[in-house]
Amino acid sequence: MQEGKLDAARRMLRAQIARKIDARLSGHTQHILVGLVGRGIQSSRTPAMHEREGARIGLRYGYVLIDFDELELADEHLGKIIAEVEQLGFAGLNVTHPFKQAALAHVDELSLEAAGIGAVNTIVLRQGGRVGHNTDCWGFAESFREGLPGVSLRSVVQFGAGGAGLAVAHALLAGGVRELTICDIEVERASTLAARLRERFVAQVKPTQDAAAALASADGLVNATPVGMAKYPGLPFPAASLRRDHWVAEIVYFPPDTELLQLARRSGCRTLAGTGMAVFQAVKAFELLTGIAPDKAAMTAHFLAAA
Repeated sequence: MQEGKLDAARRMLRAQIARKIDARLSGHTQHILVGLVGRGIQSSRTPAMHEREGARIGLRYGYVLIDFDELELADEHLGKIIAEVEQLGFAGLNVTHPFKQAALAHVDELSLEAAGIGAVNTIVLRQGGRVGHNTDCWGFAESFREGLPGVSLRSVVQFGAGGAGLAVAHALLAGGVRELTICDIEVERASTLAARLRERFVAQVKPTQDAAAALASADGLVNATPVGMAKYPGLPFPAASLRRDHWVAEIVYFPPDTELLQLARRSGCRTLAGTGMAVFQAVKAFELLTGIAPDKAAMTAHFLAAA
């Protein structure tokens, strides 16, 4: 049954590529094809952001969505889909929820940052080799630096210990957070991440299942879970736990104005939307995939125009 779905997914992917070539790349044998692989990604602005920047600098650039929900594929087919796009001549892939850690098993080499973080969000395909990179860490750090300057980093609660959470935690600790509490619905995952971070950073890092207690003494919080996405609406913790003096950072960017951000604004908190991380990680990914450094301001404009 699943093999039949995989064959159907391959046909749909090739049809999608054909349409993309007809619409954007017709008449040009030299072009760049890139994709985003994940689940529930139909609302993603990433394709438009990449394609518009490619067009701005004169690249014949096509970007396709490889949505495992839309294609009705099981997680176990990730490796076969990566092999398929490699065969089709893709320059690479961006990787999002829930595959950032699973992708580790499907690359030949890891960048130093991806190896240290333990998650991949960009795979560069070159001459039969696959190199995994992580641009989420840099993307979050740049967004945080620009969007929440001067906030206290004494004590921070991070919700989520998955692929994006790995990168965010590294960025927070490298940026000076002294006490980081990791809260995840999977107790073991939070504990494993906390232990790993303690090996790399001189900071107090601990897991918890008591979000309210952790937030009671925290200066700020980061949502690094999928909660808030169109597919997973809601809040990552009880609304009553949020205080006016908390700062709130979000990494979910579709929708760009999540329920958490709305609650935080109503409560009087300083906020950071996930759009900043989405743009900055894409800036670095674009350079890795094309070899050309894009313009950050232009990429931001492309992102906003895609609303």
